[in-house]
Amino acid sequence: MTHDMKAETVTIRGDGGDEIEAYLAQPVGGDGPFGGVVVIHHMPGYDRSTKEVARRFAAEGYIAVMPNLYHREAPGAAPDDAAAAARALGGVPDQRLVGDVRGAMSHIKAMPNSNGKVATLGHCSGGRQSFLCAVSLPLDAAVVCYGGAIVKPPPADFAVKMVSLLERSKDLQCPLLGLFGDEDKFPTPEEVATLSAELQEHGKDFEFRSYPGAGHAFFDVDRPSYRVDAALDGYKQIRAFFARTIA
Repeated sequence: MTHDMKAETVTIRGDGGDEIEAYLAQPVGGDGPFGGVVVIHHMPGYDRSTKEVARRFAAEGYIAVMPNLYHREAPGAAPDDAAAAARALGGVPDQRLVGDVRGAMSHIKAMPNSNGKVATLGHCSGGRQSFLCAVSLPLDAAVVCYGGAIVKPPPADFAVKMVSLLERSKDLQCPLLGLFGDEDKFPTPEEVATLSAELQEHGKDFEFRSYPGAGHAFFDVDRPSYRVDAALDGYKQIRAFFARTIA
């Protein structure tokens, strides 16, 4: 079912009570209440393509909130400039990220059309951050789309500083869906297998799918890395997952 939707820029309370910008997309009318999705933007920032992801979920019957994780570094700046400013400082600290997502969760749950259930979803660095939130917050579900640096941190000279989250697998608090490309190098198929084995050892509720012929950013329609078959099936898996966990 496709819903009418509206989207707007709002202010939410993030980590430490800070006021930060966020993008809110939600169904209009329909047969709510609705589940919520915190969309965690990728490293390139709070940009048009990720706002389109939020609107897509609103049209499918979910309240979507995407916090601007770079708001403190560069309020009002263009996405590329804000991302560069954040990278120059080593990226978004994990603790602050969790606090900002917690604030987005609270914003969703306080809305009158919310059913009280919230998932996270992220691509690339946002995929890693979605996993981080799934092992840190009382979520109802989480989606990781080719999240790198969960198993193995990036090289020491990488601009954004990230630590491995593998040992946090035991703390997973919700069902997890992971979508990966067999040709990706960040994470590699070997890293995906390592994470899968760790989650299985701890008896966690998870499902991973890896797509042949797909590399990093296969969902991104604006890049040569886009793979239509993998992206279409990936969204099919996400729809079914959300229907099971937060609808």
